[in-house]
Amino acid sequence: MTNALALEALGDPTRRAIFEHLSQRPCAVGELAEMVPVSRPAVSQHLKVLKAAGLVTEERAGTRHIYRLDPAGVGELRDYLDRFWSSAMGAFKTKVHQREEERGE
Repeated sequence: MTNALALEALGDPTRRAIFEHLSQRPCAVGELAEMVPVSRPAVSQHLKVLKAAGLVTEERAGTRHIYRLDPAGVGELRDYLDRFWSSAMGAFKTKVHQREEERGE
């Protein structure tokens, strides 16, 4: 998975809604189609994009395809976003210390 693909995939509101539903529990395409305002074939296409981005996995259960979040892909995305969070917090801490020094604290 590349972070760019994951972020691009989640940039679409319908894919993001599907991703959020899958964070609650694994679902089949039909179940997901009932939860979002698009057709079943459209849900399948959105799932294909999420799968290519490494965010979901698919397993067959008879004639059904069950989708779930891919912990590895979601973990990689979280690690990527955590770097920005850490950087932002580091910059904030530096600014606070600069202000304290300016005030003589």
